[in-house]
Parts: sequence; C-alpha cells; structure tokens
Amino acid sequence: MYDELPIAGPYPAAGIRRQSTELFRQRLIDLKVDAVIAGNGGCGICTPKETGSCIVAERLGIPSVIVTAPGFDEEARYTARNNGVPVLRVAVYPGAFASHTEEQLIQNTRQITWPQIVDALTKPITQEEYAATEAVRGITDDVYHGTLDEIYAYFTSMGWSDGAPFYPPTYEKVMTYLEYTDHAWNETIAVLPQAFRNTTTWHIAVNACMAGCKPEYMPILIAMTQAMAGGDFRRTLGSTHAWTPYSWLNGPVARQLGISSGQGEINAEANTALSRFLSLALQNLAGYYVGQNRMGTFGYLQPWCMVEDETACRRIGWQTWNEQLGYNINDNTVTLSSALMWGNNMAPSTTNAEKVMQLMAWDIAERCQFALGSGKQFTNRVVLMTEPVANILKNGYQTIGSLEDALIENSRRSAYERALANYYANPGSRKDGGEHSFNQYLSHIIRSERGKETSTPAWYDTQAKTMTTIPTMQKGQTAFLITGDASRNKVQTMPGGGFSTVRIDLPAAWDSLMEAKGYPALKDMYLSPTSSASQAQKRLIQ
Repeated sequence: MYDELPIAGPYPAAGIRRQSTELFRQRLIDLKVDAVIAGNGGCGICTPKETGSCIVAERLGIPSVIVTAPGFDEEARYTARNNGVPVLRVAVYPGAFASHTEEQLIQNTRQITWPQIVDALTKPITQEEYAATEAVRGITDDVYHGTLDEIYAYFTSMGWSDGAPFYPPTYEKVMTYLEYTDHAWNETIAVLPQAFRNTTTWHIAVNACMAGCKPEYMPILIAMTQAMAGGDFRRTLGSTHAWTPYSWLNGPVARQLGISSGQGEINAEANTALSRFLSLALQNLAGYYVGQNRMGTFGYLQPWCMVEDETACRRIGWQTWNEQLGYNINDNTVTLSSALMWGNNMAPSTTNAEKVMQLMAWDIAERCQFALGSGKQFTNRVVLMTEPVANILKNGYQTIGSLEDALIENSRRSAYERALANYYANPGSRKDGGEHSFNQYLSHIIRSERGKETSTPAWYDTQAKTMTTIPTMQKGQTAFLITGDASRNKVQTMPGGGFSTVRIDLPAAWDSLMEAKGYPALKDMYLSPTSSASQAQKRLIQ
C-alpha cells in the first residue's frame, strides 16, 4: 500500500490539526491497514516526520514500527513518548541509507532489519520496555543539597545541565528574578515543543539563574521563551546539519541595560549570559537534547546574542528590523533564528555602492542552504553589516527594500552548478544511479527553479555574456542588520532558519526598578522614527 498512503508528517501538538495527519489517519481506517512500517529515519528532521505515521497508527490501535539509521532510534522513541506513545518499536538499519549500494541495502535489510521488523510487529510489549520508559521520563522538581561539585554532577546526571559550569539556582536567588516581571511565579508562559512542557515564570527564572543572567534581564528571557514556540524558528533545530539557534534584540531596553551591539558583541558579558540562557532553555524548557532529538552530525556551536545598532540605522536613514516588521522603533523585541555558519565575513574595499551590492550578491549566491547550495533552492538568511558598509550602500540604495530588490536580481547562480550540487550531494536522497541521468536532472532544475538565460554574473570567469542561471534569494526571507564594530568594513552572510520575533513586555514598576539599580532612564534611550515616507513600507517575513 506504499503508493496509496500519504505521509503523516510530524505529529501535531495538542489543539492543532494538520491536514496530512488527518488524511493519513483516515486512509489507515479506509484501507483497513493491519500494521504500519514507517521510514526511513536517517536525519534529525525526517525521523520525527516518519515517527508521526507510527503515532497515528498506535493511537488507532494499529501496531507499528519505524526503520531508522543508528543513533536516530532514540530520537524516534523520544518523539513518540512526547506524543502519548510510551513504547515505540524501532528497527535499526546498520548504516547511512544513502551511502550504501542497492545490493548492500537489500542484503542488510533482509539479514538485519527485516527480522527486527517482524519481531516488532508480532511480539507483545514487555514490562521491561514500559519500565525503561518510566526511567527516562522528563525532568522533575526535586531539590538537591550538596557541594558545588556534587550539584554539578547531579544536574548533569538529571539532564539539567548543558555540560558547562552554572550558577546553582537556590530558592533565594531565583526569587530575585521574580521582582522584574508582573507574571505570577506559577503562570504559564509557554508550552514548548518538543516535550510540550508547561513552562512557567519560575522555570524561566531557574534557568536564568543557572545561566548567570542578571535578574533585570527577566523580561527579555520571558519574551525569548515565548519566541521559542515559533514554528519557523523550531523547524530546523533537530537537523543533522546543525542549525545553531541565536538571538538579536531591538529597542531601547537593550541600550538601557548595556547589552552590546559593537565590536565583539557576542562575547560581551551580557550577551554571553543571554546566549547561555537560550542553550539551557532549549534543553530544560523545550526538551531538545543533543544526541536524542538534536542530531547535529558534528555537534553544535553555542548560541549567541546580538543587538541591532539602531542609532547607526538612524544615521544611515534606514529602518530598523522593528520598523520593517511594523513595530514602533521604541518597542522592545527579541528575535530568534538559527544559522548554518558563523564568521568567514567579507570586507568590501570599494566605495562604489553597486560594486558592494554585487559582492554581497556573490556572497549570498554561494551561501545557500547547506554546503555547495545542495539543499532547498531558497533559504532564510541574516546579513550583518557594519555601519561603514551601510554608509556606502545608502548612496545607491535609500531603503533596505531597494537593496533587497537589487540583491534578488543579482544573486543568481549557474543552473549547472546548482544541479551538480543537488544531484551528487542531495541531502534527502541519492539521485546518482536513479531513474534520471544528470542531464535530465539539469533540465528538471531549470524548469522547476525558474532558470532562464541571463547576463553572466560578474564574478564568473568566462567570456560568455549570458548563462542559464537560477535565483537564490526571494523577497522577505532575509534580515539585514547594522551591527558590530563601527570602525570596520565588514559584511557577514548567514544562511539559516526562519525568524520568530516577540515583543518584550516590561513590568509596570520598570522605571523605578532601573533607577534603584543605577541604570539610565529608559526614555533617554528613545529614538525618533524614520521620517522618510519611502520607509513606510512593511515587510512580509515568510
């Protein structure tokens, strides 16, 4: 029945209906399916998708089994547990599916995987399997007393630490964080996938304390937690390609608290503490664990935190990220995203705005989804630029929108290069040796990805004046931020995941709390809105 059943996809959270899941459920009933074999679970994103089919089946009382590669079996079990299936049967294939020949696939399936499938579908679940599930269920609220070393060891054994030293969250210390929010200590702030945990103000304060955040950062951390629920942010976090989550801040509160937007910003004390909170929150609040449902092949960078230099935006005359989204410039927001890389920035050494734009287009065309641009045609990006670069660009592009339009037009790549990467380094399945030759696949890429004959991009070393190219960028998928060392001419393009922006709500007593701490007044940090009528456009973030 393989061709008669749709893909269920990731099992939806409570209260959410997904059409693919409902269709799969109904087809199981209509076809009177006796058992479900799902697969293949060989990456951090496809495993939850395939597990969704098993969850639907098990909830209907239909026995199921998922086929995974080594290491992804626990991710499948963890996903099932978090969606009400305490024991999921898994058959493990011995290796990476796409790296084996057809002969190896057949032999390994017959000799190793198929016997596991038969056992999974025919043998009853044992009490030992249920007991093992109970032993790994969630994080408790137990209190531990001991030395600092003993506390570190205990938290690590309980899965509450990311492996680095932390501040022990004593009751007295955690209580100080509650002074900087109007939310009740037991108020639900978010219910966060993957574990669908009821995350309260208290949970956020505990992790803030562990991360070394100052209590006055609490409004930022509450908003950051709410932003973690955004689907566009979460979608890539489990991938083997190791998308690293990070954040940036907008609004006067970042300037008031002294959170850095300048040279070395992600390593500044305040920025580092906020980044550490995100690392702990992913694990303790959302239930993401490296090796369990965060499956980065080589691991992950630590998250980082940036601040848009909004005073520089004013000097340039461009809208801030807040204004592009429709917020007031003096609204406070936090945005979460994820990146496939950090560093390796470009230093334009020309004062010609068009040339700088072309260099950026070249950089964008080479920084697509995954190495070689072998993933999806379009991806989200964040483009960081320092004020000197923005100051050059403004001479040719008066708005962020006009710069974006020019980059979309120019950031094209050779269709041949794109097809070569997607054919021989396809991240989802092997194309080489399949039903289509490379030349057939090249024709498919040109048709499906809007390829056309264009002027040859300026960076190609060829005498040909035209070339068949495809676009690599589309409207609304790129955030442009002026930030970093204002004495350097740098641009950094970061392909990655989508954006989740949330307003930071300050408590009613914020001004008096800040005055008592010796901070400058918030109103002294306010900026005037951009006056140019051409800046009134609002962006649609996809």
